[in-house]
Amino acid sequence: MQSSAIRFSCTTNPRSIVATAESHNLPSNLLRNLTLDFNELIMDIRCLTERDAATFRQLRFEALQLEPWAFTESTVEHQAMTLETIQHRLGSGAGDDNFVLGAFDAGQLVGMAGFYRRQGEKIRHRGEIWGVYVARQHRGKGLGRALLEELIRQLRSSPGLEQVALGVSTGNVSAKRLYESLGFETYGREPHALKIGDTYVDEELMVLHFAR
Repeated sequence: MQSSAIRFSCTTNPRSIVATAESHNLPSNLLRNLTLDFNELIMDIRCLTERDAATFRQLRFEALQLEPWAFTESTVEHQAMTLETIQHRLGSGAGDDNFVLGAFDAGQLVGMAGFYRRQGEKIRHRGEIWGVYVARQHRGKGLGRALLEELIRQLRSSPGLEQVALGVSTGNVSAKRLYESLGFETYGREPHALKIGDTYVDEELMVLHFAR
């Protein structure tokens, strides 16, 4: 897949991102390399490839270690996954129905959000967002919102995709607030969705419907 660059700039509200290249009408199936300008802070958003496997592995480990209640995978499970497996998943194993967007600051991966589409004939209209994480030192800059806005923008143009869901731990108030501001609605709650030691974590189940 090809990549195309788009420059984003902040409006008076630093969390409101406006795509200045919307008029380019880029094909929806292109890998997009997005540059975000946060008042002299430059960020690139693009799909990860096999070349990003090592940095993805490192950032994912950080996420699982610092916020275990936010992710299903454990650090032990993650460390058991070989670099070759991750390279395959981000390389030949990736595609329009299964990919990870990454945010880079000066070439360093600092944020990510994954997507996969269900493959059964009766459930291909549904997708899942997973693994949303921004490194702590890069929070408060609208980066998580920018990642999700771009991801949603791409998913809206995916043929036949009607809805995308995600889960958020009930204690993660800031994440839930972000998802709600992007149009996600809570449709259920899963008690004891995770068990970490002797502690249980409930999850709220959220969904965003695309108008077709």
